[in-house]
Amino acid sequence: MLILCVILYGIRKTDTIMKKILFSAAVLIAVAIGCKTNSKSNETKKLEIAFEPKSNSNVAGTATFIEKNGKVTFVAKLSGLKPGVHAIHIHEKSDCSAADGSSAGGHWNPTFKKHGKWGVGEYHKGDIGNFTADANGNGTISLTTDEWNIGSGDPTKDILGKGLIVHQGTDDFVSQPSGDAGARVACSAIIK
Repeated sequence: MLILCVILYGIRKTDTIMKKILFSAAVLIAVAIGCKTNSKSNETKKLEIAFEPKSNSNVAGTATFIEKNGKVTFVAKLSGLKPGVHAIHIHEKSDCSAADGSSAGGHWNPTFKKHGKWGVGEYHKGDIGNFTADANGNGTISLTTDEWNIGSGDPTKDILGKGLIVHQGTDDFVSQPSGDAGARVACSAIIK
């Protein structure tokens, strides 16, 4: 009987130790997963691309996309433009091989909306908008959005593999399917 009591006491003691070990392991796993998840959401992705002139223009410049905390900030800086208002759009393909930039395809429109002004009614995910070039032909445009990301593979948000086009004229935000913005004067592939 004494031996049976000692065995039962040992099993109960082992059971308590096992519960403590399992609980500690579960806590450590939860903390590790939590840290990994937090570090991913705070991860910053940056992509810098250069424009090449199209349609016999002298337009040059750069664009930067920075993704952080679920938002992408886009900044384009251009030179060699005619003074005035110009449109800029994300297009379907990262192909700038055609002399007129037509190889980039139409506007990127993964949600099948009408062309329009960003943030107002219907618009393509590529309908960035207009910016003004100064008297020296220099212009800058910026946009921050949670409607894009860099490299997620989500076909409705991922900008990788697309093209960035600067147009000779102004986007009227009405004409379908592209806003009647004129010739493509600069192109850049949105690739790593």
